[in-house]
Amino acid sequence: MIEFFSYAFIQRAFVVGILVSLCSSLLGVSLVLRRYSMIGDGLSHVGFGALALASVLSLPPMAVTIPVVVVAAILLLRLDGHGRMGGEGAVALLAASSLAIGVVLISYVKGTNTDINNFLFGSLLAVGRLDMVLSIVVSLFVLASYICLYPRLYALTFDSTFAQASGLKVERYTMLLSILSAVTIVLGMRMLGSLLVSALVIFPCLTAMRIARSYKAVTLVSAVQSVVCFVLGFTMSCLAGTPVGASIVVVNLLAFLVFWLLGAMRDRGLFVRKGPSL
Repeated sequence: MIEFFSYAFIQRAFVVGILVSLCSSLLGVSLVLRRYSMIGDGLSHVGFGALALASVLSLPPMAVTIPVVVVAAILLLRLDGHGRMGGEGAVALLAASSLAIGVVLISYVKGTNTDINNFLFGSLLAVGRLDMVLSIVVSLFVLASYICLYPRLYALTFDSTFAQASGLKVERYTMLLSILSAVTIVLGMRMLGSLLVSALVIFPCLTAMRIARSYKAVTLVSAVQSVVCFVLGFTMSCLAGTPVGASIVVVNLLAFLVFWLLGAMRDRGLFVRKGPSL
């Protein structure tokens, strides 16, 4: 196992995976608690269409995907609760349309080096040195922004109306949250692909909520759990030869089931020590 991790491409994948897992879990807490969890799935499908467009035009993938997904994230968060369509309808419409457009575009470049499986299910082991540097820079920016904005995101998550009445620029910070989420989704697509990347946003928070009660506790447990699940899933993939993205999601699912069981046992008082009987 030590020899396996001595390869440069394994080290690059490991570093990128940890950073993306950490960013996704932190932002996922705000998204899930605000009931925006499906936006991650919608943005991943938009990213698939943007990647397909970049392949057709022979443009750098990140240069096309990040701006497109950022614009889509801003539109989706602004549509939530407004208009006849609503947020959920907009997510479903945009996700299905982007996926279909992406498949049609990729069909035009069939026979080249384009592999649709890499778009759909990720290709973490194919991360190059330039991709790793870009992922590290973007991930550090997301983490630094999250730490600086933590009090405001906390207020925005639980009561946006009260936050706005208190003088907080709700629209501004909602836009910042959407931009950070979009950038993280784009990075995660390289790891899990457009079909599975939303699991990085949803699973850690839902798992942490089974045993943690406060916002801070959910955030910390979500971050630790996400990184641990990535390490276990990545290791399992290397040892068993299973797909990296699917292995990480399966480990996250197992963690959720374990935490759900522990939470159910705690709620029933099975962890409470009984005093000595008289």
